[in-house]
Amino acid sequence: MDAQQRAAEAARSVIARHGRRLAGLPGTHLGRIKAPSRAFSELGVWHYWWQAHYVDALVDAALREQDPDGRKAALARRVIRSIRLHNVFRYVNSYTDDMAWLALAAQRLQALDPGARHARGLDALQRTLNRRLVLASTDELGGGSFWSSARDFKNTPATAPVSLYFARSGDTARARALVDWLRGRLLDPDTGLFLDGIHLQPDGSTTVAREVYSYNQGPVLGSYLALGTPDDLRHAEELIQAVADRLTHPGGALQTHGPGDGALFTGILARYLALAARDERLSPTARDTASALVTTTADAFWAGRQDSGEGWVFPRETAGAHDPAQRDGSSPLDGISLQDRPSLLDGTVEFAAQLQAWMTLEAAATLTPARQDRS
Repeated sequence: MDAQQRAAEAARSVIARHGRRLAGLPGTHLGRIKAPSRAFSELGVWHYWWQAHYVDALVDAALREQDPDGRKAALARRVIRSIRLHNVFRYVNSYTDDMAWLALAAQRLQALDPGARHARGLDALQRTLNRRLVLASTDELGGGSFWSSARDFKNTPATAPVSLYFARSGDTARARALVDWLRGRLLDPDTGLFLDGIHLQPDGSTTVAREVYSYNQGPVLGSYLALGTPDDLRHAEELIQAVADRLTHPGGALQTHGPGDGALFTGILARYLALAARDERLSPTARDTASALVTTTADAFWAGRQDSGEGWVFPRETAGAHDPAQRDGSSPLDGISLQDRPSLLDGTVEFAAQLQAWMTLEAAATLTPARQDRS
């Protein structure tokens, strides 16, 4: 089965298992946090940013199918409407990164068919969220974007996607200021990777959160590519190599951070690595490295799948993914504890892990000769 077919199978499985109406309401569609679940069981559980990445994955599928106004795009629009309904009839959220991810997904959805009758609503959504992203990006701590309305933490999870959104919107001055702040304040010179953030304490002092997460590297890479100066492209190549050196398993697959929110992280990084792999402004070495990271990770997710009887269930971890060149019969799931494998024993499957695998498989599908598209 080729990369296109794998991505199609992942899309079919995830949508069939996790897609459902919001509280059974006609015309709505969201991803169930766990499947199966009852229609009303998740009303008090809300993962806004998971749904934003669901929109992005549906856009990926629409591009792959070369059907910009087909079923996948229609589902994506329905998810956006349902996010607003679930979020008490508004798109504004307390978390800047949530809003940035939705703004990016809506931007890509609108680009599928800019003249469609739906474009006006998507444009209004982006204007609303753009205002919030501007307000979150201040001069305190020298720049950057606040993570939440508490305004006590400026971090990469917020600043990087905000920078990318501004860059893709043509607001290059804001995008440049944010990515330069990240590079000046949160790039670890020892690893070449971006740290999590800076906490602002009540007494005015600051502490650096030194955790390194795979997804934080993704939108920074995307911002470098969107801004596109020679220095940006050089920084992009350095970041790709740092990811390859520091965030992979011995077999070459990207490290993962599951469960929960962490189960989405590596899928996000894979999206932007695939974008870099297709960018002819980068060196062949950087492009080949980015491509190998994506395809090896996609291979690990695919090889670890299980048939649930209602579609594929994918692992949330890639630990133990072996070098495809080896012929020792080892499994991509070697070294993973049973609790990290796709478990059907309790009858439920978590959405984030399945979405991550789908996103990675869609990213890999863009690297085949038949798919050399944008976004």
